[in-house]
Amino acid sequence: MTIYRQLVVAALLAGTAPLSTPSMAATAVSTEGRAAVDLAHGWRFRFGGDATGITAPGFDDSKWQSVDLPHTWNRLGEYATVRSPETNNSQGIGWYRLGFTAPAAAPGRRQYLQFDGVGNIAEVWVNGTRAGEHKGAFSRFRFDVTSLLKPGAANLIVVKADNSKPAPGSSTENVIPLGGDFFIFGGLYRKVALISAGPASIDLLDHGGPGVYAKATSVTPDRAEVEVVTRLRNAGRAQKLSVVTTIADALGATVATTTMPVTLAATGEARQSLNVSKPHLWNGRADPYMYTVGVELRDGTAVIDKVVQPLGIRTFHVDVNDGFSLNGKYLQLVGAARHQDRPVKGWALTPADHAQDMAIMADMGANTVRMAHYQHAQEWDDAADKTGMVAWAEIPFVNGVSFGDGEAASAALTANAREQLTELIRQNYNHPSIMMWSVGNEVDIGANFGRSSKAPQSLGLLKELAALAKAEDPSRPTTFADCCEESGDRSPPGQQMLAGATDLMGYNRYYGWYYGKPAEFGPKLDHFHAKHPTVPMSVSEYGAGGALSQHSDNPLGGPVSTFGRPHPEEFESWYHEESWKALKDRKYLFADWVWNLFDFSSDLRQEGDAIDLNDKGLVTYDRKTKKDAFYFYRANWSSEPTLHITSSRYVDRAYPVTNVRVYSNADKVALTVNGVAIGSQPCPDRICVWPNVALKPGANAVMVSAEIGGATRTDSVTWNGPDLAKGFHLDAGDLAARLGPDGVRHGSDTFFTGGTAKQLNVRAGFGDTRKQVKKVVTGAGDLTAYDYYREGSFGYDLPIRNGRWTVTVATFEPDEALAGSRSFTVTTSGGKGVTGYNPSKAAGGVLKAAALSIPVTVRDGHLTLDFAGVGGPAVVAAIDVMPR
Repeated sequence: MTIYRQLVVAALLAGTAPLSTPSMAATAVSTEGRAAVDLAHGWRFRFGGDATGITAPGFDDSKWQSVDLPHTWNRLGEYATVRSPETNNSQGIGWYRLGFTAPAAAPGRRQYLQFDGVGNIAEVWVNGTRAGEHKGAFSRFRFDVTSLLKPGAANLIVVKADNSKPAPGSSTENVIPLGGDFFIFGGLYRKVALISAGPASIDLLDHGGPGVYAKATSVTPDRAEVEVVTRLRNAGRAQKLSVVTTIADALGATVATTTMPVTLAATGEARQSLNVSKPHLWNGRADPYMYTVGVELRDGTAVIDKVVQPLGIRTFHVDVNDGFSLNGKYLQLVGAARHQDRPVKGWALTPADHAQDMAIMADMGANTVRMAHYQHAQEWDDAADKTGMVAWAEIPFVNGVSFGDGEAASAALTANAREQLTELIRQNYNHPSIMMWSVGNEVDIGANFGRSSKAPQSLGLLKELAALAKAEDPSRPTTFADCCEESGDRSPPGQQMLAGATDLMGYNRYYGWYYGKPAEFGPKLDHFHAKHPTVPMSVSEYGAGGALSQHSDNPLGGPVSTFGRPHPEEFESWYHEESWKALKDRKYLFADWVWNLFDFSSDLRQEGDAIDLNDKGLVTYDRKTKKDAFYFYRANWSSEPTLHITSSRYVDRAYPVTNVRVYSNADKVALTVNGVAIGSQPCPDRICVWPNVALKPGANAVMVSAEIGGATRTDSVTWNGPDLAKGFHLDAGDLAARLGPDGVRHGSDTFFTGGTAKQLNVRAGFGDTRKQVKKVVTGAGDLTAYDYYREGSFGYDLPIRNGRWTVTVATFEPDEALAGSRSFTVTTSGGKGVTGYNPSKAAGGVLKAAALSIPVTVRDGHLTLDFAGVGGPAVVAAIDVMPR
């Protein structure tokens, strides 16, 4: 239940006024209990500019932009290779002003301004007087503005929202996060409310928390003992009051209640124990049953305040060898991480947006979510509770502790991190879905990307935060996500060992994407498991980029341009297929989280077919398209019928044959092409494959069908086959198909045996300070073909129809050291070929385009080409086969 729903419930039960808008505020009068005014409408906004007099009531803001909340001034991330004029990645100070009439109030009542999230630093004035400051973009905070507000009269709220980029000397230099692969949106991007409460109330100044904290301390089939701690505050005279706490079931019926007398002077605490008979457990996706805890503060029989909070009764355990168990039963946790932004809206999401995100997560079959890399909205946490997701909640201690080289955290940054962690725990304590507190993510990554020469000193702060989390909430384990343990030649001297700093840990590992191969994933996990035998471990991130408009005929055909373009959708799918093989049967992993459920904004990124987006999502930034990899996990994780033809968006094909791949949880699937039955295939690992399916020139109707869940399911696509009368075009070494400058479609590298695919220029990772010298091939023809090439001794078996053809091989000399000696031989299936070909001599120098042509005759539907190095390995950039 969100705080706003809590307030409405409290107001109605206590006989107070309902939630109101500023236009209704004059009639929203309350003499007891708690009431709230929604301050969503009527704000004026301006980014930057002269701040002189801006907080004064008489300041003229009539020319400012009129906005409603939630609001951000930033707009970032789109599927384009250059930024559009609508992009706004401005970081700095935005000003908000709201004039409104506050409700009348009885003497002695307290008034609180509540902000659910302001990016990144908020400074607030009421009627020209400063009310306070909050540092941190993601948590709720409140200010007591009783002395500043004029009940029943006109009032002015001014907010300075500052999302300046963290840097030495900046306003945010000691506010976490100092960096990260996500953008900090500026503005009042979550709700704002004015809360009215009596002088004695459940504490509204407890780090933005609800003031009521409940947990089951003992659970058996017959009884659950629930401890409820209520923090109280009194701004008036000392009073003898009572705290009445009630637990209600999902239908609202009371199942337990208790009363405790308190004498309240300034602040106090009520600790109560209640017993629930035959408890109905919160059991994840299978049965996310919810109770509620209602706490009333009473003066005699009068209810002077009430707060209602969610309660899920459950037990869980994480074992170093046997993984995660919920309510005494093993549960394989599978899911994804989620960032909270969307196109145009940025972070300014609606409840419907959060609900849609959770529905997509659930539809995939996930049972866990990593809330990365910061505190998410209460609406999202509510959705996790109700959907039954096991959640990893996190603070934004990301990437590093300082801007210095090998420095530890400053006192100011440490204090900010401690406060943000305290806010995270207090504000989310009652969510049963949350089962671990994460105190950091990749906190030592800086030196591993060439950004510093000395190892970051992150361990001290990591351990301090873990201790704080345990003190705040001993019932949940602590965790963090590691990027860089044993990260090879990128590990700086003196790198600290972070494993063991928390109860649990996650490994962010990208074998096959940023480094290595997917086949290394499993053995490396086994190595870490053996190395840290007392630390339960998970995979907290793994993923690959996927662009809907970029495609590959063979995801093994060439190197992926990790930090650039292209990012073929088929490669992302292959990466996840291979990675899941390493994860699915390793029971000691207590959870596996894909990075990420959705593409998300990052102004560090110019990759795939997007700009300012990290494209590792299984779903697009706008939530409109589920990528193929989404359906791979749906087929593996969900019991809902799944039948999905992959590569459906690769419509215009360069080759007359293709492998048809389908993700399905059917036992077998049948394929037809152009109405002709091709046959059925089983689906091991939920992948069904028909190799070398012929495509005719023009449109091809491809359909699959299967019996799933007692019903026939189908899926279909249309692919356009090539007209070989116009030639056959293959880019050697290239992972992605492309359209040439002459409008000719070139297929990606496939049909090969042997050799090594290489990229002429490998783009450095973002933040990498190491210099690169770009190589440029000159000469005639389509020079884009030389961006990638295949090198070594290798062969091709090309599906070419019978006839007379001319083979043209594009080649060049990429290496000055081999310019004089490199030569190779080309042999065709017809016996013709070329011997001793030196590309440097043929082209007249290094990095100059060369081409050799060979006439051939094809008689059996196949053209074979064998390339053998003589004075050095063969080099091929492209192969064109044209009729003659």
